[in-house]
Amino acid sequence: MLDGPLGTELSLRGVDTRLPLWSARALLEAPERVAEVHRAYAEAGATVHTTNTFRTRRETLGDAWAAEARHAVRLCREAIAPGHRVAGGLAPLADCYRPDLSPATEDPKGTRTAHRALADVLAEDCDLLLCETFPHADEALLAVEAAVATGRETWLALTAGPDADLMTPEGMGRVARRAADAGAAAVLVNCISVPATAAFVAALAAAAPDVPVGAYANAGRPDEGIGWEGAPEPGARAYAGVAESWVAQGASIIGGCCGTGPAHVAALAMTLGGPA
Repeated sequence: MLDGPLGTELSLRGVDTRLPLWSARALLEAPERVAEVHRAYAEAGATVHTTNTFRTRRETLGDAWAAEARHAVRLCREAIAPGHRVAGGLAPLADCYRPDLSPATEDPKGTRTAHRALADVLAEDCDLLLCETFPHADEALLAVEAAVATGRETWLALTAGPDADLMTPEGMGRVARRAADAGAAAVLVNCISVPATAAFVAALAAAAPDVPVGAYANAGRPDEGIGWEGAPEPGARAYAGVAESWVAQGASIIGGCCGTGPAHVAALAMTLGGPA
């Protein structure tokens, strides 16, 4: 059972998440809120917790980037229950909804080096590394290579974007297959709408049947009955109900992405039989 997002949950709790720092600003200004969110997910039933390192890079934090990445890992480790796993989160170097901005095609060496720098720091005290929200095939594979090279278990989560138009299910399946061949221990789809998720889960399961498959979707729009405002219980139950179909298609790693929250994780744990 994965946790849910930090960014949108921190925003709901009154933390400034303006770009370019996004959720990383909380490491500087409200670390107690980061720990609070991690604890809430642990209490809800999550057993794998992603560090608040989506934007902890030199480009956003300057020379403090490595110290703040380690700070994020400590906050997560200290907030969760014994036996839970800490997943060190690595994000695309550019916008996760703009694959055209990825430097991977023109500068693969530099891209790999940048991902390896953060991966090395996270590998010091994380149980696994999660390369997440990658819409660009080449960069996703470079990030996986960098993470695998640390010796830590590595998962890859790909996104087709909120409108599911950045990658086809078949295309995502091909990337997942290559990632598994490169050493990824699990492949997932994340940060897309709930209705679009099933097709991608099916494609991942078909392309990479030898590794675990997972999914964590966005909460959707308010008119879809799942909502972003405060994770209402009816929306959380609806999300968990749809997640049952992902499990039926082969997913064994489930969580929530943008707009979900602890209520969604609790509903998932109850519906899917995980810890509550």
